[in-house]
Amino acid sequence: MSTVQLYTKYTRVWIPDPDEVWRSAEIVKDYKEGDKSLQLKLEDETLYEYRLDLQGNELPLLCNPDILVRENDLTALSYLHEPAVLHNLKVRFLESNFVYTYCGIVLVAINPYEELPIYEEDAIYAYSGQNMGDMDPHIFAVAEEAYKQMARDEKNQSIIVSGESGAGKTVSAKYAMRFFTTVGGSASKTNIEAKVLASNPIMEAIGNARTTRNDNSSRFGKYIEIGFDKRYHIIGANMRTYLLEKSRVVFQAEHERNYHIFYQLCASSSLPEFKDLGLTCAEDFFYISQGGDTSISGVDDADDFEKTRHAFTLLGVKESHQMTIFRIIAAILHLGNLEIQVERGSEACSLSSEDEHLKNFCGLLGVELSQMQHWLCNRKLVTTAETYVKNMSLHQVVNARNALAKHIYAQLFNWIVQHINKALHTTVKQHSFIGVLDIYGFETFEVNSFEQFCINYANEKLQQQFNLHVFKLEQEEYMKEGIPWTLIDFYDNQPCIDLIEAKLGILDLLDEECKVPRGTDQNWAQKLYDRHGSSQHFQKPRMSNTSFIILHFADKVEYQSEGFLEKNRDTVYEEQISILKASKYPMVADLFHEEKGAVPVTPMGKGTSKISVRSARPAIKAANKEHKKTVGHQFRNSLHLLMETLNATTPHYVRCIKPNDEKLPFKFDPKRAVQQLRACGVLETVRISAAGFPSRWSYHDFLKRYRVLMKKTDLAKNDKKQICKTLLEDLIKDPDKFQFGHTKIFFRAGQVAYLEKLRADKFRAAIIMIEKTVRGWLQRVKYQRLRQATVVLQRYARGHLARRLAEHLRRTRAAIILQKQFRMLRIRRAFQRVRNSTITIQAFARGMFARRIYHQILAEHKATILQKYARGWLARTRFHRVQAATIVLQCYYRRMKARQQLKALRIEARSAQHLKKLNVGMENKVVQLQRKIDEQNKEYKLLNEQLSTLTSAHSSEVEKLKKELLQYQQSQRGDGNQLVSLQEEMEHLRLELERAHGERKVVEDSYMQEKDLLRKRISDLEEENALLKQEKEELNSRILCQSEDEFTRNAVEENIQMKKELEEERSRYQNLVKEYSSLEQRYDNLRDEMTIIKAPGHRRNPSNQSSLESDSNNPSISSSDIGDTDDVIQQVEEIGMEKAAMDMTLFLKLQKRVRELELARKKLQTQLEKKEQESKKSQVIETKTMTSEQEDFAYNSLKRQELESENKKLKNELNELRKAIADRATQNNSSNDVQDSYNLLLNHLKAANEELEVRKEEVLILRSQIMKAAQQKEMGKNMVKERERIPSNASWPNSDRHVDQEDAIEAYQGMCETNRLLEAQLQDQRRKHEEEMEGLRNQLDAVQEELQKQQQASLQTLQLSPEVQVELGLQQEITRLTNENLDLKELVEKLEKNEKKLKKQLKIYMKKVQDFEASQTTLPADRRPHDSNMQAAVQRKEKDFQGMLEYYKEDEPLLIRNLITDLKPQAVSATVPCLPAYILFMCLRHADYINDDQKVHSLLTSTINGIKKVLKKHHDDFEMTSFWLANVCRLLHCLKQYSGDEGFMTQNTPKQNEHCLKNFDLTEYRQVLSHLSIQIYQQLINIAQGILQPMTVSAVLENESIQGLSGVQPMGYRKYISNSPEVDTSYSLDNMIRQLNTFHSIMCDQGLDPEIVQQVFKQIFYMINAVTLNNLLLRKDVCSWSTGMQLRFNISQLEEWLHGKNLQQSGAAQTLVPLIQAAQLLQLKKKTSEDAEAICSLCTSLTTQQIVKILNLYTPVNEFEERVTVAFIRNIQMHLQERNDPPQLLLDFKHVFPVSFPFNPSSITMDSIHLPASLNLDFLNKV
Repeated sequence: MSTVQLYTKYTRVWIPDPDEVWRSAEIVKDYKEGDKSLQLKLEDETLYEYRLDLQGNELPLLCNPDILVRENDLTALSYLHEPAVLHNLKVRFLESNFVYTYCGIVLVAINPYEELPIYEEDAIYAYSGQNMGDMDPHIFAVAEEAYKQMARDEKNQSIIVSGESGAGKTVSAKYAMRFFTTVGGSASKTNIEAKVLASNPIMEAIGNARTTRNDNSSRFGKYIEIGFDKRYHIIGANMRTYLLEKSRVVFQAEHERNYHIFYQLCASSSLPEFKDLGLTCAEDFFYISQGGDTSISGVDDADDFEKTRHAFTLLGVKESHQMTIFRIIAAILHLGNLEIQVERGSEACSLSSEDEHLKNFCGLLGVELSQMQHWLCNRKLVTTAETYVKNMSLHQVVNARNALAKHIYAQLFNWIVQHINKALHTTVKQHSFIGVLDIYGFETFEVNSFEQFCINYANEKLQQQFNLHVFKLEQEEYMKEGIPWTLIDFYDNQPCIDLIEAKLGILDLLDEECKVPRGTDQNWAQKLYDRHGSSQHFQKPRMSNTSFIILHFADKVEYQSEGFLEKNRDTVYEEQISILKASKYPMVADLFHEEKGAVPVTPMGKGTSKISVRSARPAIKAANKEHKKTVGHQFRNSLHLLMETLNATTPHYVRCIKPNDEKLPFKFDPKRAVQQLRACGVLETVRISAAGFPSRWSYHDFLKRYRVLMKKTDLAKNDKKQICKTLLEDLIKDPDKFQFGHTKIFFRAGQVAYLEKLRADKFRAAIIMIEKTVRGWLQRVKYQRLRQATVVLQRYARGHLARRLAEHLRRTRAAIILQKQFRMLRIRRAFQRVRNSTITIQAFARGMFARRIYHQILAEHKATILQKYARGWLARTRFHRVQAATIVLQCYYRRMKARQQLKALRIEARSAQHLKKLNVGMENKVVQLQRKIDEQNKEYKLLNEQLSTLTSAHSSEVEKLKKELLQYQQSQRGDGNQLVSLQEEMEHLRLELERAHGERKVVEDSYMQEKDLLRKRISDLEEENALLKQEKEELNSRILCQSEDEFTRNAVEENIQMKKELEEERSRYQNLVKEYSSLEQRYDNLRDEMTIIKAPGHRRNPSNQSSLESDSNNPSISSSDIGDTDDVIQQVEEIGMEKAAMDMTLFLKLQKRVRELELARKKLQTQLEKKEQESKKSQVIETKTMTSEQEDFAYNSLKRQELESENKKLKNELNELRKAIADRATQNNSSNDVQDSYNLLLNHLKAANEELEVRKEEVLILRSQIMKAAQQKEMGKNMVKERERIPSNASWPNSDRHVDQEDAIEAYQGMCETNRLLEAQLQDQRRKHEEEMEGLRNQLDAVQEELQKQQQASLQTLQLSPEVQVELGLQQEITRLTNENLDLKELVEKLEKNEKKLKKQLKIYMKKVQDFEASQTTLPADRRPHDSNMQAAVQRKEKDFQGMLEYYKEDEPLLIRNLITDLKPQAVSATVPCLPAYILFMCLRHADYINDDQKVHSLLTSTINGIKKVLKKHHDDFEMTSFWLANVCRLLHCLKQYSGDEGFMTQNTPKQNEHCLKNFDLTEYRQVLSHLSIQIYQQLINIAQGILQPMTVSAVLENESIQGLSGVQPMGYRKYISNSPEVDTSYSLDNMIRQLNTFHSIMCDQGLDPEIVQQVFKQIFYMINAVTLNNLLLRKDVCSWSTGMQLRFNISQLEEWLHGKNLQQSGAAQTLVPLIQAAQLLQLKKKTSEDAEAICSLCTSLTTQQIVKILNLYTPVNEFEERVTVAFIRNIQMHLQERNDPPQLLLDFKHVFPVSFPFNPSSITMDSIHLPASLNLDFLNKV
């Protein structure tokens, strides 16, 4: 169609505007060809006539449809031109606060001048792995695209960040590098990513400064190459710098600053280490105070300096080198303050040797003062004949000084860059790299010099590369789709580049002039005029002979030639450099050696890089040598090298825009924005795109969007491509307006808008047709209903009229008769009425005058009353307001005082004195009430007297009135009228009399009521008195109950607090286990790498040795677990490296936690002791009170009861606390599930006491052997005495024969001796126990002191930066581990000594037993059978040997391999769930039965290591991980169920109780298995999240469960290149539900506990919620009403699935609440304030930022929907101001809820389990 046809009424166009650049207007009248103007209506409703250029035939540019406004990609706009681009950026920036927008391959970033919550680590993970067009524009999306292309195409990448000063280039580059360091973190411990980020504060300090446009402007360019290995982990980095602005060191313009490092150093000059630098405040130094203000608002230079020093330390710069750097910087400041003295009569200058700044300068640099003093004012001239020294003028001295300062700073800058590259260097082979270029943008100032010339020259080169790349991409896209390529004319700035760098160009002429001995800037400018005056890119200013103009691609720039030659030469006198080379500081001397003047670039790999990386700044050599390269030549070479690097990589472009010059947040200046858009090439990209086919649609999306324009016959075809062709050929007659590619349709500019118009017209016509039909049907229904009602009404109306006519006739006749009689009566009555009226008028007239006077008096009286009450009301209102305020203040103050008196009142309430006071108060109250009754009786009598007086007065008044009335009647008897008035007055008086009687009756009634009330009150007071007496008796019991209530309340509060602390402890503990598993994984990876690198047969890894030591140092599990050190070493060597995976770090951390709990336990013990002492004191007081004189029996009895109850309460509390501490682990199925962990920790605390008890039992057993032998020997002497004296437990078993009396006496004496021996040993043990307790107390004091030191150290550490904290933390951890290792070694030595001592005693006692047995051989033969029973003195109770499996020690590896390593879950799927756990426990039972601690230790250790090996091998297998999680939990439950603890045996059967372990306490191994369970659970969660996360967004957010709801919008460049049809990664909700069913069936089939299954799905659903919501918050294309409907439907499907699986109690549904509210927010109405209130009350689980973000992202699917207005969003923000929401925008989808493993005993007995033959466990024997 013709473009002219689009200029119709209501179409919007763009017209130029001097203020806003472009302004929109609406066409009022259709345009016809030949019209000279357009009739427009502006936005302010004013009419405007737009004149057209008929010759150029240029119509105003068309506006895009509203539906395309705020598009993420500018290339998606139908009309692609400058006003459309500017308007879209402005609307996105101001209304939606979007700072990023795509423009084809360019990311446009507008500086918001405000911190935004879109750069957290959650946002990095949200963009990681996503296609660039799927998410909203972001710098992270560009970084992810570069990272993905590097991994996919194996080609190096570059991110080019450009823009003018203050546009945010440095920040964008930092965010890109942060993305790479987070996503591609180093695989080793080199911490290279932290070093890469640490280089930023250093480079900002030495290379950034404040300018008039930016407070942190980079005054140099840098290109950072981040190297990656084959697995795309960061291995190193390298930095190249370009054109440092050295002139800023010695000069700054107004309102500008020098480099930050100078001000940072001055701000920290008060530190002790900087006292020798001689620095003061920044205003005292010339070089850094020329710009005026030396500070920046909101910037703390001292704090930034600490960050800089920390970054130096992190990058490995020595402390001595840092101090040398600061000395050099301070020396530059002192150099600028030198006082140059001019000698009289000549131009010679000199410096005073007493100048403090000269002394400081020479002292800081370590050079001779006299030489520097001389050569700063003189120079050496060398000729062929002689050499002589010449004095310099003041101007020359100042220039030489400034040149020296600039040279020193430049050399220092190069040295720092060199050392940063050394720190970032790595020896690992580099596979690829991503470069980040942060370079200065196009600059133009009022005065432009050499620096601006070089900057703009670099931007010319970059713009040329950008244009070629854009042109190349367009060409590739066309060729790929098979569309004929026609050459597009684009701007080529090669002539401008040739003007600068070609032969005899500006740079060549500048270098040539620098070689001339007396070359000047004016001569060079004249050469430029002569040589390039005819060039189209070069102009000469009219009013200047020293300036020249270059027409750059962005703008015309006028350069002043003054200073070009000096800056290009960069002249520094050799004599001054020679003095610096001779410095006594090696680093200062090294800075100025020729071979170290450059910045060497460390090679990143061994010849793998495609680009040969060289120095950005070649060596700066002596100034007087002819072959020294000029600055311009160096810059040109480094720029060529940069362009070679960029051309060899795939570039990605970020164009930063500065929205305003005032640095105000979210303010948009269109003029400044357009200038930068033109300068940075964005509009050139738009122009190239618009010249071809800018709009592109896939066939599927086009068919879906525009199928309404197609015919039904066309839709019946199966070929989508043919359907689209047919449609377009019918709608667009010009075939040049579109092209058909292989996968897309290409449109010329404006054609999509035309199709949108046709689509809207079609929809509008369909809507009109629907409305017409519906309205007609409604009108017909309404008409038929009205017609039927009308017929009914007419029928009833006609009947009513007939009846009314008959009635009328009857009434007419009756009326005639009535009229005859009535007229007669009316005449008579008229006469009577006139007569009566006359009389009445007279009466009323007289009464009227009387009433008028009366009403006037009454009105005045009422007015007075109203005034009185009004004034009283106002006074009372004011008084009540003051009184209310006073009461509030009094309430607060009285509450404070009441709280202070509460404690005293509680104590006082218990005392007898208080009871006496209460009694006194009650007596006073009774007396007062009696007095009140007497007063009321007196008042009653007085009222009676008054009433009688009033009655007599009233009767006398009535009699008087009667007499007057009679007299009046007699005097006026003849007057009839007066009689009537008197009668009326009499009637009036009668009424008053009746009213008086009524008032009297009311008074009498009130009196009687009051009298009754008084009587009732008296009776109430008597009852109250009785109640008070009763209450006095009940106070005793209340006082006693009060203490019990307080104790109960405190106990409840302490219980709640303890639960919270235990929950937090569990979370910390599980994070610790997670950290341990990651460290173990890293250790295994390193071990694998060492295995690959080293030859076979290498020595044991030290980390394995440490883990072996952790096994050997583990607390003993039984009394026989403590063996010789040689045995332990031999055991470790037998176990081997693979079976000793227990990590020392985790064990020591847990020990630290055990110590903390030990301290808490001791605090509880001290509290118990205090309560016991209080109870004892109360007992003493009770005895005293019972024995004292009984002066007041009631008080004593009350006190006794109180003390007894308190004593009882304290005893109960003591018992409860003891029971709580002892039985905490035995509570089953508690609300917080903390019993297992608490029990394990208590067992750690009891380890030492249990060890002591075991030793005591062994000694007592040996004593009992000897004692029993002696008793047997003496039993035959005297059986009677034996039975009377010897205890029953010492009698001989199985012996009933006669014993001699002498033997019994001897045995009795032996037993007495044994008792004495035991008593002595018991006393000795008690003394040792007391000594141990004292030692423990001392140890506790030492631990407390150490804890205080650690707290102080931690406080100091928190003040440091995170990197230093990590380093200090590692050092402290190493020190702590070393100390604990020494303590453990000492403990082991003590235990070994104790063990040796006990072994010696055991040998002695065994020898005695053998001697005794030998003596028994002389006994008669008939006694030997009885003696044979004494052979085993210590026998185990052998109850039932079933349920145990026996195996030989050498079969243990085979057991682990068949049962763990090689076992598949399918092999035991048809057997009892968790069969491996039962088999392992039965083997463990047998080892426990035979009392083989080595076998128990070996079996459990091998089991744990085998499970870890299987999990590592199958780290991504959900079924295997779930299988071993179920088995480990079941093994843990078995260890608890059969441990013998009563708390775990409550649900056991008698048979199961017989299967309990007999010898060993495996509490420590239960703790280890608990750790392993947490690791497996976390691995299971990671596997499930890894499977579900890729399908979450597609299944939940993008899946169209309800067909036909969503619409399709035009796609931009980023969208259609990311939506390639070759790769289909879409998932439906059914796929996700099938996967969830798989997870659920696997876990249920494998016997995983239901509580754990619920926790797994709660975590999974939280991940689904977080990932979906984060994606929703970062995507504009899914924030629509239809998406909300789809999302709500999909969530309901997930909720139904939870209900169907009986998981509604797991809390998984609650995790979806934020997502549900987000879906509802998309569907709610968003117009009025009521809607805003509804949204705020509904979206309680969403934060304010999330709500506002969704509203900003809300996008209508079609033009019939309305956008959310800015005013509505502001209204929402006002309503949500009171919320205290967290600042982050996105949810942490990696958050893991604390997991608990509740005890779940099994009902299966061990003897009922059978071994299947498929397990190949024939070597196991069932006992």
